[in-house]
Amino acid sequence: MPRLSTADLDHVLEHTPQVWDQLRGARLFITGGTGFFGTWLLESLLWAVERHRLPLEAVVLTRSPATFADKHPHLAGHPSIRCHQGDVRDFDLPHGEFTHVIHAAFPSTRPVADPRETADVIVRGTQRTLELVARAGVRHLLFTSSGAVYGRQPVDFAAIPETYAGGPDPSDPRSAYGESKRMAELLCQLAARGGVSVKIARGFAFVGPHLPLDAHFAIGNFIRDALAGGPIRLRGDGTAVRSYLYAADLAVWLWTMLFRAPPFRALNVGSEEPFSILEVARTVRDRVAPGAEVLVAQAPAPGARPARYLPDTLRARTELGLRATVGLADAIERTARWHRAKLKADPTISAFPWQSPPWPSGQGSPEGALGPGRSRAGLSAGSPR
Repeated sequence: MPRLSTADLDHVLEHTPQVWDQLRGARLFITGGTGFFGTWLLESLLWAVERHRLPLEAVVLTRSPATFADKHPHLAGHPSIRCHQGDVRDFDLPHGEFTHVIHAAFPSTRPVADPRETADVIVRGTQRTLELVARAGVRHLLFTSSGAVYGRQPVDFAAIPETYAGGPDPSDPRSAYGESKRMAELLCQLAARGGVSVKIARGFAFVGPHLPLDAHFAIGNFIRDALAGGPIRLRGDGTAVRSYLYAADLAVWLWTMLFRAPPFRALNVGSEEPFSILEVARTVRDRVAPGAEVLVAQAPAPGARPARYLPDTLRARTELGLRATVGLADAIERTARWHRAKLKADPTISAFPWQSPPWPSGQGSPEGALGPGRSRAGLSAGSPR
């Protein structure tokens, strides 16, 4: 895997000056450290270690340390990183105390035939992580949840605030992801009664390096199609409305939340700038493969109002001063540039083996083009982790 750009890593540090001194001498435990969220957190953490000469240790849970080392040798081989092998549901609890835990484990970015597997990974994984929190004297916990906890966004809502009391449809197996994240949030809040400062980040949709191009993320599918020369395919009608936060901003938000967000409080994480899925596809076309054809499989249903999945980020803006700083077009260009470097570095994938993806291209943004609870297994958050 190519490393992240210096510009992106500097961006994270420039927007988090208040964070890093608080990590001097810290010992962190990170689940999901090899996924999309986790990789950005580790990359930015080690950039801060080098720039600020921070003494700390980060223990990263991974099912396969060898695979992690093969994909990210500069991370796995860093003296501040130690891998801990295990499944998030039943890993052996590491010895010693930890100051911070970031629970960012994600079931999978690939299809799971049984939504019970999704629920099991999320709920049991959270229970096991909280056992470590209790045993290791942890006082700071960041849990990466999802906007899927709100269920399908009402059509008359421009954006979903944290106070919205809706939820996924428990009678629909595709709600497994969102319903399980709700339960995991509750488990974390119960842990707060033991004196743990719990911060909950409800993620929406994201784009950036390390986002898989062959999973259920519409914008990733479009970039994949564009890098292959097109056409860019939408299996739906393209009317669903989404927003995308660039991954460098995502890292800024998560690090800031860990140290500055009020405890026992959930905050939406995402951009508020809306785009239809068709607009996203055309922007990818214009920035990555000018002249490529954009194919839309379905016509909009007469009179139907577009499905929306947008966060209200008033809390993050007013309480922490957080905002999206990288526009969609720039975010797409940076993501495509990184994936081009990945293809160049590994000739074995230069033939684009993902041109027949297991996911319908354009049918799923990080939460699925039909909205949370309506995509495969209800996957959401745009964060393979």
